[in-house]
Amino acid sequence: MKFLIDNQLPIALSRFFEQSGIKACHVMDVQLDEASDREIWQYAKTYGYTIISKDEDFFQSIN
Repeated sequence: MKFLIDNQLPIALSRFFEQSGIKACHVMDVQLDEASDREIWQYAKTYGYTIISKDEDFFQSIN
């Protein structure tokens, strides 16, 4: 499993995962830091990422 870390969480979280042997990247790493929730969702779906976000309405906004 690999994780895509959303903007509301620190980039250090993705670095921590990587150092622990877990595949992860932050939206800033893939130039999605100004992308819409839908664009982030599509990227994650396309590349097989599970999104980690603390944005309470993230999943509501993509439906």
